[in-house]
Amino acid sequence: MTTNRLTRSTTDRMLGGVCGGLARYFGIDSTIVRLIFVLAVLSGLSPLIYLVLWIIMPQEELPASPPQDPTGEWQYDPYTGQKLR
Repeated sequence: MTTNRLTRSTTDRMLGGVCGGLARYFGIDSTIVRLIFVLAVLSGLSPLIYLVLWIIMPQEELPASPPQDPTGEWQYDPYTGQKLR
């Protein structure tokens, strides 16, 4: 069961991932959230809000991927010659 948590995005980010995380949480396009922040800059409050959210929101955790051997060196057992799984 996955829960929709408010986290900073690691994939959809320009600066800190705050807008990407907010967009994913609310189910809207991240460009819309970024435009809202740019328009709010005129009020002078947006940079402070962004900075606070950047500090408070936890970083999104990506699922751990198994380590891969990019050289292909260990595809076969060096002693028996059998293919490794």
